[in-house]
Amino acid sequence: MSELGDGEAGGGGAAAQHPTNAPARVRVTAPRAGVAGAPTRPLTQLSPVGPTSDIAGVYVRSLIRSQLRLAVVFAAGFVAATVLFVLVIVLVPGLDSSYVFGVPASWLLLGGGIYPLTITVAALYVRVASRNEARYRSLAEDA
Repeated sequence: MSELGDGEAGGGGAAAQHPTNAPARVRVTAPRAGVAGAPTRPLTQLSPVGPTSDIAGVYVRSLIRSQLRLAVVFAAGFVAATVLFVLVIVLVPGLDSSYVFGVPASWLLLGGGIYPLTITVAALYVRVASRNEARYRSLAEDA
């Protein structure tokens, strides 16, 4: 027989897959908030007790709030700028009739305006988010 044919190494019997001396598998999950019987404890009770853990929790929550605020501001700005591009194309009818190198000016405005806008917004977001994280790291190291 082949090496895998007798059920020892590759996938035959149940004994090969579940040895008798192995502990049973346990699924570890977090308790869901609002479910009957689920413990409701503040964040500080889940971490080791002490003043540094409280400060670390405050720093983490502050970082999360600042990153969320940053994402919302950049997303709203990007949507507003994109809507502005579309409104300019819709409200200025002469763009469709004027051509540059055989391409309608409205297409050039979209292609030459939206893609650089997207790249600029993404680069600025990454830069500011990295700055926020660096501030968090410096505060967390000091604590």
